[in-house]
Amino acid sequence: MKAKVLVYDDNEMLRSSIRFLVESEPEMELVASLPNAQSVETDIVQYQPDVILMDIDMPLVNGVQAVARIRKIEEDLPVIMLTVFEDNENIFNAIYAGASGYILKRHLSEEIAGAIRTVLQGGAPMTGSVAKKVLKMLPQAKSQEQEKSNLTEKETKILELLVHGFSYKMIASEIFISIDTVRFHIKKIYEKLHVHSATEAVSKALKNRLVE
Repeated sequence: MKAKVLVYDDNEMLRSSIRFLVESEPEMELVASLPNAQSVETDIVQYQPDVILMDIDMPLVNGVQAVARIRKIEEDLPVIMLTVFEDNENIFNAIYAGASGYILKRHLSEEIAGAIRTVLQGGAPMTGSVAKKVLKMLPQAKSQEQEKSNLTEKETKILELLVHGFSYKMIASEIFISIDTVRFHIKKIYEKLHVHSATEAVSKALKNRLVE
């Protein structure tokens, strides 16, 4: 069985190049090559691809938006981003949306076939310069447990009371501190959780299970 490849890119010349590269591989088949991802959900149903090659900068629906839409219906379908962009924001947004790999277009001819094979085997293919940027981003990313451990015992208690709907005055009364001290601790909680309001803090606490 050949691996079925679906391509999205608004550059007709590049789509032709990708078609040639994919169809040069005996174990791969290009099922469709489309200029935009506006109908990505129905395209997936129609073409039943094993892997998608997705441009980032497209009209109507950009690649990052398209990946997010794909992930709502196909959690495991591999999607490799094809792009000229290697800035941190585009890389982060694509990976956060659920991209499986990230290949720069200038390396397409030498990397695309191997990237398809890698992603179909469960890997995450990336152009070398992109992989370096991802590795540099990792120390900035914190796990839920790390984020939880950054809160002091008192901050965790205050966050827990916020989650349970306590007002500042009720929190002060509950743990025997002044309202000004409550405000001080809540400011620290906001800084550590990277939020700007009690609503955001409560939402993040529930989502990341920072309190019981």
